[in-house]
Amino acid sequence: MSSRRILALLVALVTLIALAGCGGSDDASEDCDDNGGLCATIDEESAGGSRPEGAREEAVEPAGDTTGQRIELGDSGALLWGGGAQGVVLAHGSAFDAASWEKQATQIAEQDATVVAVEDTSPDSIEAAADRLRDEEGAEQVILIGGSSGADAILDLASEQPDLPDGLILISPNSTVEGLGTEPKLFIASEDESVADVATELADTAPGGQNTSLLLPGDGHAQNIFDTDQARPLTQAILERLREQAPA
Repeated sequence: MSSRRILALLVALVTLIALAGCGGSDDASEDCDDNGGLCATIDEESAGGSRPEGAREEAVEPAGDTTGQRIELGDSGALLWGGGAQGVVLAHGSAFDAASWEKQATQIAEQDATVVAVEDTSPDSIEAAADRLRDEEGAEQVILIGGSSGADAILDLASEQPDLPDGLILISPNSTVEGLGTEPKLFIASEDESVADVATELADTAPGGQNTSLLLPGDGHAQNIFDTDQARPLTQAILERLREQAPA
């Protein structure tokens, strides 16, 4: 047998083996997945597509040192900034912690506010923070601010106790509720995240005449927006609303 024929047979054999390993059909990518990824596949994101953020929060590293004063709050801890007449409670999302509010809390405190960022974001803990601000810190009003699951906890609390908050600022809430009070409310989300319609629906259906929705460009979810080019507009919207409601 000539060397050329032997080479041709070897090439054919290698081709048959490759086709067998990857299915040898238009469904090759599925067969490769079933066989432990022997064949290269391209997922939606690597091909240039994007997956909506929805209610998904990206995990963050602990913030470490903070300018906030660590305080006891029920069975959990919290961080305290400032000492002004306007009280603000911050409730983080599930992938974050109290110290993740460091930058925003400092800016809010500079507007003559007392800020408490809770570590435990249950409705009971948020209520305890509001009580602490009024009873021990002398706050004349309490505004509740939360992102994602923290926003949802605030909604649960505010729907059960509609007279408790003097205002709500919620970033990327995941679901609507009934029973809210007439206090001013600001609902913020990214226009391309899957829960954007929740913010607009809450603004349209909640009681009171000072309800506003703000949709920012992009698909960042809740506190993740602070790591995008929309951080400044988001921060400005929060600070402006707090200024509008500040005690005289």
